[in-house]
Amino acid sequence: MDHVPATVWYTEAAHAAEQQGAGNLLRVVLIVMVLGCVLTAWFVLRGYKRKDD
Repeated sequence: MDHVPATVWYTEAAHAAEQQGAGNLLRVVLIVMVLGCVLTAWFVLRGYKRKDD
């Protein structure tokens, strides 16, 4: 197993990301944002569900 310097690995990864685009990262960010908004809305709105006896 050959030792690969970190700068070589980093530049190869950056070059591959340029070719691939930001599709997967953008999908993950959007899914996390939507789930965060839904959970925040649920947490805030559940406080308004009070039964007055």
